[in-house]
Amino acid sequence: MTDKKIQSIRGMNDLLPTESASWQQIEKIVKGVLNSYGYNEIRTPIVEDTALFKRAVGEVTDIVEKEMYTFNDRNNESITLRPEITAGCVRAGIEHGLFYNQEQRLWYLGPAFRYEKPQKGRYRQFHQFGVEVFGLEGPNIDAELILLTARFWKALGIEQHTSLELNSIGSLEARANYRNALVSFLEQHKDKLDEDCLRRMYTNPLRVLDSKNPVIQDLLDKAPKLFDYLDEESRQHFDGLCRLLDNAGIKYNINQRLVRGLDYYNRTVFEWVTSSLGAQGTVCGGGRYDGLVSQLGGQPTPAVGFAMGVERLVLLVQAVNPSLNSDNSIDIYMISSGDEKTISEAQCIAEQLRDGLPEKRIVTNYGSSNFKKQFAKADKLGAKIAVIIGENEIANQTVTIKNLQNGEQVEVAKIDIVQTCLAIL
Repeated sequence: MTDKKIQSIRGMNDLLPTESASWQQIEKIVKGVLNSYGYNEIRTPIVEDTALFKRAVGEVTDIVEKEMYTFNDRNNESITLRPEITAGCVRAGIEHGLFYNQEQRLWYLGPAFRYEKPQKGRYRQFHQFGVEVFGLEGPNIDAELILLTARFWKALGIEQHTSLELNSIGSLEARANYRNALVSFLEQHKDKLDEDCLRRMYTNPLRVLDSKNPVIQDLLDKAPKLFDYLDEESRQHFDGLCRLLDNAGIKYNINQRLVRGLDYYNRTVFEWVTSSLGAQGTVCGGGRYDGLVSQLGGQPTPAVGFAMGVERLVLLVQAVNPSLNSDNSIDIYMISSGDEKTISEAQCIAEQLRDGLPEKRIVTNYGSSNFKKQFAKADKLGAKIAVIIGENEIANQTVTIKNLQNGEQVEVAKIDIVQTCLAIL
């Protein structure tokens, strides 16, 4: 009997070296935008007390009911692989006193976990880029987050393939009043509801508005409108946000059925969507969650944020702006005649080059001493320059530099190698 071949767990995706360059390029651009707005990184654990997500996300959401990876540790305490990262940011802020009379503008990048059906761009371990802002309650910061995300799309070259959906879901009290009206309406049309909507009708009826079933969407045309139940402060907040976006030239569509899937949202909710990956899908979503900090034991603190799945973002960039993909080629390939002395010299010169050219990618050959094979390897790696070290070079304190793009070759003193390579690159 042979041992079973060990493979990755279903829905847990490997990111191979051929793919990681694209991820790094996209992450670099997004981080650059965040830095330009003065946001600071936070890193929280991937495991948290299960109660954190039940209290924050909501016990009757699909995430908590169906999708969390939850287990008891050796102390028989229930812990969960984080299904989203906002709750962990709030927990960390409360625990470390980050919110007391302070504004916090935070960003994060990391894995999260949900047990759902794997599909292209959606895995059971996925990665989230997100931003959370604490301590600011006006519509200005909501607008800034939308402007910030719009700058992401521009920097990534995908702005023509994203559109903004916007809504206000009001205060908790206004939403409770609307909930009662919506349930009453749905009860009158039970015969038209599918299984999902029947299940959600009493536990989380606003999620019925999210249904992709065209029959349900037609039915909802006759349902009470959430906008009619908004409190006056939420209306003013939303009107102010719309004016700010208009002034900034940001186009948006007011979608009164947009509610987002987590219990902690209030007032502003938004999604950036795309149709460039087939059926319309969400690229980025967020909104306000002013009650979450106090709900988790902190002092009342206004808050707003968003998150986006990196896998789907990478797919979108590759689909509509493939030229952005990072060049994974090598800048300089170190070639030597293969004996211990020349290999050691090649190593030392490579370190000298890394001191002088820290942004360049430099690889030293450690395999075959056959020059033809070494040049073939340099070509395969896409190297722009070959630096050649032989016995003559060591004796003369020189190196031979070959421009692999045009075939020109020159011998220079060791002290001039950095400037010569830089001139070619």
